[in-house]
Amino acid sequence: MKVREIMVTEVVTLHVDEELSLASDIMNLARIRHLPIIEGERLVGIISQRDLFRASLASVMGYGYAETRDHLKTVSIRDAMVKNVITVTPDTDIVTAGRMMLERKFGCLPVVEDKRLVGMVTETDILRCFLLHYEDCLADK
Repeated sequence: MKVREIMVTEVVTLHVDEELSLASDIMNLARIRHLPIIEGERLVGIISQRDLFRASLASVMGYGYAETRDHLKTVSIRDAMVKNVITVTPDTDIVTAGRMMLERKFGCLPVVEDKRLVGMVTETDILRCFLLHYEDCLADK
């Protein structure tokens, strides 16, 4: 089975020059943990909740939500994103993608074709696929 069969194709993205506070707001509202960062149609980075935590030192110093958000408004996504993004293609086997995620402790992999983001595959997508396949195997017995 290929990544194209399980990937999410409607992906929320942010532009590289946006404020980090926008990434935080979107992640909180949409309950997502990763946001691909684009410049034009090209994938240039990714922001995770972990990156937000690192960038918001203000929260460690005991500030509340409003103060932390104000601090994040001063930080550009460009300054906080992971730039060397590991990606897969739609034709990558899901076992390969799952192993990559497990070995590197990634929660997701952006799916690209010709440097253009075409989807995302998450650990939840892989797990869902595994469970559906496992249930099918049990039903066949």
